[in-house]
Amino acid sequence: MAPAEKAAGALRTIGELAEEIGRPQHILRYWETRFPQLRPLTRAGNRRYYRTEDVALVRRIHQLLADQGYTIRGVQKLLTEEKGASARVPSAAPRPGQDLRAIRDTLAQALEDDRS
Repeated sequence: MAPAEKAAGALRTIGELAEEIGRPQHILRYWETRFPQLRPLTRAGNRRYYRTEDVALVRRIHQLLADQGYTIRGVQKLLTEEKGASARVPSAAPRPGQDLRAIRDTLAQALEDDRS
């Protein structure tokens, strides 16, 4: 089955992904040794299955190397810096239930305003 025929979130084999980006499979295996962020699922016989986030990372690595002229070392540094920057940025995600409390308070205020 060709990659275009798969659902967006479907796992990709190493062959499908290699064909999609136009690189041989051994290059993807090499990238796995150089980029710790790239960890596809492995099954019996070391068959690799790339998740959606792995596919996005492979496409990004390929784009940086092929189109933007980065070296392997440069891409490693860039990805490490990005990971560090995202870890330093405080999460804007509210605590569980915080959104519900805000909605409740907004509705309570609206009811109060209607009564006045």
